[in-house]
Amino acid sequence: MRFKVVHVITRLDLGGAQGNTLYTARHLDAGKFDCLLVAGAGGTLDEDAASAVPPRVAFLPDLVREVNPWRDLLALARLTRLFRAERPDVVHTHSSKAGVLGRLAARLAGVPAIVHTYHGFGFHDRMPRLLKWFYVSIERACCRLTHRVIFVSRANRDEALALGLVGPGRGPRGLGPGGRHVVIRSGIKLSAFPAPLADRRSALAAVGLGGSGLLVTSVGNLKPQKNPADFLSLAKSLAGRAPEAGFLFVGDGPLRGALQRDIDAQGLGGRLVLAGWRRDVGELLAATDVFVLTSLWEGLPRALLEAMASGKACACYATDGVKDILRDGENGFLVPAGDLALLGRRVGELLADPALRARLGGNARRSVTAEFDIDGMVRSQEELYLSLLEPQPPHPAVRGWGFAPL
Repeated sequence: MRFKVVHVITRLDLGGAQGNTLYTARHLDAGKFDCLLVAGAGGTLDEDAASAVPPRVAFLPDLVREVNPWRDLLALARLTRLFRAERPDVVHTHSSKAGVLGRLAARLAGVPAIVHTYHGFGFHDRMPRLLKWFYVSIERACCRLTHRVIFVSRANRDEALALGLVGPGRGPRGLGPGGRHVVIRSGIKLSAFPAPLADRRSALAAVGLGGSGLLVTSVGNLKPQKNPADFLSLAKSLAGRAPEAGFLFVGDGPLRGALQRDIDAQGLGGRLVLAGWRRDVGELLAATDVFVLTSLWEGLPRALLEAMASGKACACYATDGVKDILRDGENGFLVPAGDLALLGRRVGELLADPALRARLGGNARRSVTAEFDIDGMVRSQEELYLSLLEPQPPHPAVRGWGFAPL
């Protein structure tokens, strides 16, 4: 018997959540699962997603990131109609907007099993308190519609417990047998790292940094969460102390124009390059000496896992899932978010000390175990789906499938 699974994500932009969702949809066991991927239109990966089967792909133009009551209602109605037509056994949602609308539509359509993955939260401590309370309240309500909640990091799980999104302890609300939330790591293709590097000089020349003796790299969307302005400030602070170093930010997004103007105004052209999205990230990481992440909040950053699997020394702001995998002074450096002075000192130390880079990079590579393998991630999700679809004795509070609210 094959079960039908529908994955729903707000938009297929380049990013860890999107890449892992597409990989899951493509690599579910075809003998057991028939998969449909639903996303809002206009993402960078749309053409890639539609170019191969599985999965089947449906794009909903009204599923958008921005809060838009009219379009959100249309997206909810269309998702509900789609689920009623497809009659999936499992709906698995990702990202904030798709997570809210997808779970509500799945419940309205009577979908037997509803799963949501938190790849990070849509709320954070830097937003106004009332706005954060509003978003947390919505997530708390949606979790009560959800049969399983997946977290990609223990830090996110612990925050969800503290905020009451999910319940502690054993039993229907907790972590024990029959527990309703689980940590499944966001994975990478471990066999692809470290990527082979034929010619370091050519790799640097390809991004306009051919004259650099050392390379400091970051990867991510150019948006406020990833905080690329601090990477620019880091480059400026180290430009005089490490004249042989070049700085590379791989990624794109709404802040690119303003960042490029700042780079030009501060005379960093030729030292700091915004490379846009590239398909050779593995090779660029192989050519990197120090990896830096200045994100202000994270789920489990895929780029950091790739850098660690590449054996690179990492210096990162100590946020959320970063603290799950990086241990200060052991397999990298953790720096309080926003402490640019300390970040500059740590990166300066790494640039000046090849032995320190080698020690931390070697420990980093050994830290990325099979727990973080993307194929293991897919198998874990398959096991979760099958556990939900096995008939269970009724819970005292709920008839039928035996699910109780989170």
